[in-house]
Amino acid sequence: MNQKQLEHITDAQLLELYYQNNDNELLGILLQRYTLLLLGTCLKYLKNETEARDAVQQVFLKSLTEIPKYKITYFKSWIYMVAKNHCLMLLRNKNITLEFDSVSVVEEDNNKKEELLLKEEQLNILEASIDELNDGQKECIQMFYLQKKSYQEVCEHTGFTLLQVKSFIQNGKRNLKILMEKKSIKNHE
Repeated sequence: MNQKQLEHITDAQLLELYYQNNDNELLGILLQRYTLLLLGTCLKYLKNETEARDAVQQVFLKSLTEIPKYKITYFKSWIYMVAKNHCLMLLRNKNITLEFDSVSVVEEDNNKKEELLLKEEQLNILEASIDELNDGQKECIQMFYLQKKSYQEVCEHTGFTLLQVKSFIQNGKRNLKILMEKKSIKNHE
């Protein structure tokens, strides 16, 4: 297949071709689709364009070594989590370096660190809670919210009716809220 033909196939199909052929060019096309998303994500966390661009490059390099090790189903959410975790690691390392370099740590930095740790904890709780949903709810929630697919696209991909998809999403959101509240309470006991 030439590059023009590959532009019109889904991430899942592109990954499947990669797993079959072990062709890094296919990964390059896949990663290229998410360059702006990753740059925006890294910029949100790092607040510096140069650092964000460097982080995107590091995420790309990490992806080239990690993707062959795993069977990835939802690439967009996977690559987002890799980028987020990479940025959080950079911020942690930067905070540790600052603490060693200077005796006084600015309280604002502590607040940002606490805020980031809280956000990270919430994302981890969300991720764990999604995994506990039943298969239909889990699949519909991931496609609708994480992959930003429309109801119709979710129907086409899953084979569920529109009524089933809406029901899975509504019930999934309610169950997700309950699961997250339980986990959040448990973490703070």
